Amino acid sequence: MELFLSTLINGLSLGGIYAMIALGYTMVYGIAKMLNFAHGDVIMVGGYIIYVFMALKNPWLAILMAIIGCVLLGITIEKLAYKPLRGASPLAVLITAIGVSYLLQSLAQIIFGSANKMVTVYEFGSVTIFGVHMQVSALVTLGVTVVVMIALTMFIKYTRIGRAMIAVSEDKGAAQLMGINVNGIITITFAIGSALAALAGLFYLLKAPSISSTLGAMPGIKAFTAAVIGGIGSIPGAMLGGILLGMVECISYKITAIAPYTDAIEFSILIIILLVRPTGFLGKKRREKV
Repeated sequence: MELFLSTLINGLSLGGIYAMIALGYTMVYGIAKMLNFAHGDVIMVGGYIIYVFMALKNPWLAILMAIIGCVLLGITIEKLAYKPLRGASPLAVLITAIGVSYLLQSLAQIIFGSANKMVTVYEFGSVTIFGVHMQVSALVTLGVTVVVMIALTMFIKYTRIGRAMIAVSEDKGAAQLMGINVNGIITITFAIGSALAALAGLFYLLKAPSISSTLGAMPGIKAFTAAVIGGIGSIPGAMLGGILLGMVECISYKITAIAPYTDAIEFSILIIILLVRPTGFLGKKRREKV
């Protein structure tokens, strides 16, 4: 029972982190119809901002500056790298995204070096609930993730900007004719996704207080996998895919025989789901106009 509950909490908290990152992928794809493979590296930048400002011994200031820095970075990337390619081929956008990813990693390595940096944001310690020993950081991650997911869902569903995002995702041309600023909506989407990436970076540091220039590489790939599993372009799908992937990862690590093959298992699930349901669990088929 203790093992089950601890695995469940850890799986849900890790899945929440993946879901946060996956939301950035799925929102950008759903609205701008592009895959921002530099999104994972925004997590790394947020982590380094926290590392720099933690020198002031104020975790709240470090978190706030990480969110602001990542939002500004996301907007800058969109304006300089992606906006000029708005009408370009998907391949050109994909190559640009990969280039931006390596640029961010290289700049981080030049500025901070290649060695891992230790970052202690806050010592939450542990707690015993119903006889189960749990890390408080995992519970905090899970709680904040749930609040963020609910807030984002309400924002998309009930605010004017959220409804404009839905309109742009359905048909950019029609949305523009209705007076919606499509470029502005895409910029807001990048800003929201980057803010979520900053929070994901924070939760990764709470989980493992070490940062390097490649911090966001594997989480970014796994979060993209989660977005595809749930249905790329679907916000509930990103949440579902993230939780599923987090649970699979934690359960696999608990089973000694398959622990070394955890990554392979996760990506195998992606392949199987794409073979059975190419649009993912909650994705919708889109008719391309020719």
